[in-house]
Amino acid sequence: MKSEESLHLIKYRLAQAPVALDDAKFLMDGKRSPQSIVNRSFYAMFYAALALLQKIGKVPSKHAGVISLFDTEFALKGFFPKELSKDFHKAFELRQVSDYKVLEVLSPEKAEDTWNKAVSFVQAVKKYLLQSSATGQEK
Repeated sequence: MKSEESLHLIKYRLAQAPVALDDAKFLMDGKRSPQSIVNRSFYAMFYAALALLQKIGKVPSKHAGVISLFDTEFALKGFFPKELSKDFHKAFELRQVSDYKVLEVLSPEKAEDTWNKAVSFVQAVKKYLLQSSATGQEK
């Protein structure tokens, strides 16, 4: 893929992340479904992770692949704290439970906690990408 095209995709994914966070915040403020809040919060993290993976030219087609590559390429190598990886895994798990296991209901508190962790995740990824662009580092 051309570097110009790759840069465009990175910017696109980074623009999607705060939109998803804003959607989740809007839902929280309106006391809407915790399921929807978790969904948008997870996707904010997912879009930010896709931007990171686009930067290194590794973009898997499945959610689990994105999470796994975030772990192996960034968290385990010390570019991000392992806590962010745990938060990403937990958000994915909660989204799976709330979207596909109808008998389990999420609490508003759990949804808000997921949103807070998503905000931290997106901020960390943006900061990393800005710093790596400024210094010319690939990872």
